[in-house]
Amino acid sequence: MSSSSTTRHSPHRQARRGTTGAYRLVRTLPGSVDPPLLDAAQRAVVDHPGGPLLVLAGPGTGKTTTLVESVAARVAQGTDPARILVLTFSRKAAVELRDRMAARLGAVRGPQATTFHSFCYALVRAHQDADLFADPLRLLSGPEQDVTVRDLLAGQLDLEKQGHAHIRWPDELRACLTTRGFADEVRAVLARSRELGLGPDALADFARRTGRPDWSAAAEFLAEYLDVLDAQGVLDYAELVHRAVLLAERPEVSALLAGQYDLVFVDEYQDTDPAQVRLLHALAGNRGSTPGGGGGRNLIAFGDPDQSIYAFRGADVNGILDFPEVFRRADGGPAPVGVLTTSRRSGDRLLEATRLLTRRMPLTRLPSAKVRAHRELGAVREGG
Repeated sequence: MSSSSTTRHSPHRQARRGTTGAYRLVRTLPGSVDPPLLDAAQRAVVDHPGGPLLVLAGPGTGKTTTLVESVAARVAQGTDPARILVLTFSRKAAVELRDRMAARLGAVRGPQATTFHSFCYALVRAHQDADLFADPLRLLSGPEQDVTVRDLLAGQLDLEKQGHAHIRWPDELRACLTTRGFADEVRAVLARSRELGLGPDALADFARRTGRPDWSAAAEFLAEYLDVLDAQGVLDYAELVHRAVLLAERPEVSALLAGQYDLVFVDEYQDTDPAQVRLLHALAGNRGSTPGGGGGRNLIAFGDPDQSIYAFRGADVNGILDFPEVFRRADGGPAPVGVLTTSRRSGDRLLEATRLLTRRMPLTRLPSAKVRAHRELGAVREGG
């Protein structure tokens, strides 16, 4: 391996020639980078005195820089990095945040930056009942879940032909049980049910109230599906978050988490689903409340309500729209809303074109002045 190829792919390592002529890898600590120049809107977020805060941040507005600088400011003020939690939605984003925080803080150990699912897995694993599960719980991949659902549906069809079926699907759906499309629909119902905190009994009650025999059958299928997963010692991603929420809402676990983290950051908050919002409320919404007040915990969420595009996987834009009311200040008032108002990615001509569209968009439940500021970005450079 040449020294040039080693240093190119491993920026924090250097290849040095030893006495025998062979190369060896030597880890070098990254040096801290100089703090960036922040605009007034970014500085207001970094200087937030405490409590919940929602930051409206569109593409190219310096959101990640603002988040990293907020973390650096808290560490400089004496907060232990281990008591700061940063949550995001993809492994790639989590790695980028860890790298940027490490570079900004230099030799100081950075805070935990992880995905929601990784955090949930660690929480469930830490409280896993050793008597029930000898081995660590395994996460079910998407293809594995698809196979499991299709096998269960096919098995039900076989039982029905033998006159032993215990799940009664409506006649108009019975011919679809073995199709991939129907299995996908069932998977979606299972996932959305768990994201909303619904178990088989609650889903069955809802089906009866709404007169939906297909949902009643889905409730029975959900019970069987969960039994199969438990027998195999596996969890799908929706069930993982659901169980983490149930754990985090237990008083003793909630107290433990509240004592573990002083500050929680969330990136891409518009992509949260109801279960993840409940998890955040357990993490940062309960401690320090006053009668009639909110939790008052230090929770800073960055998001763009005009960019919520993951409804197909359970994301609910109401999470960001309801943030000020759900995560209230300790005095009971709604959480404040900040706005990053400068685009560093798009030129003024492109921003002028986007304004022609955003001016026709209805205002959301968030403060109207903040939404307008979020949509009327200023440019740092001219051109397209």
